[in-house]
Amino acid sequence: MHKIILKTFTEWTKDLDLKESRIKIFENIRDIPYVVTGITDPERGPVELLLQNKGTCSPKHFLLGMMYQKLGIPVKYGSYPFRWGDLNVDYPENLKKMVNKLPVTPHLALKAYINNMWVLLDATWDPPLKKVGFPVNEKWDGFTDTQNAVPATEEIIHDSIEERIEFLESDSTEQESDSTEQDELIEKFCNELNRWFEEVRSG
Repeated sequence: MHKIILKTFTEWTKDLDLKESRIKIFENIRDIPYVVTGITDPERGPVELLLQNKGTCSPKHFLLGMMYQKLGIPVKYGSYPFRWGDLNVDYPENLKKMVNKLPVTPHLALKAYINNMWVLLDATWDPPLKKVGFPVNEKWDGFTDTQNAVPATEEIIHDSIEERIEFLESDSTEQESDSTEQDELIEKFCNELNRWFEEVRSG
């Protein structure tokens, strides 16, 4: 485990019991601003998430999984294909014109084994995004499922990070089109999304 992850884990869990620790870790990761950075690698991603204090669902849940495993909690990873246009969100006009043209995106969340049950944990959206409709998981009780961050069409469970990577590389997750035009649309959407999130957080 990278030293910044270990240091942060120690800071977040100091003097807390197991239940308090898992809630504190979840809340702190959730509160890191969701920003599309392009860094999704399972090793580098969590480190950059802490260094930059921003990132997407992938580094957030890889970090959550690492820290929960350090608490002795077994974890799995869940992929949830969704479309940005299906989120019940009050997008500004520039994003509304793009969302329904975007391909299916494989969202990542965590499954944690708590009290003899596999629990869905989703720390994707940070609290300021609630005011424009994003489903923020505000008060997790430490035991039960949180709501999924996205309206997923299915759930694909991975027993390990390696399985998640294989899933992303498989034919089943190939984008509907590999055109330059679509790549440019995705890049434009991500840039505009980040800009909008900044405006939302600043009020």
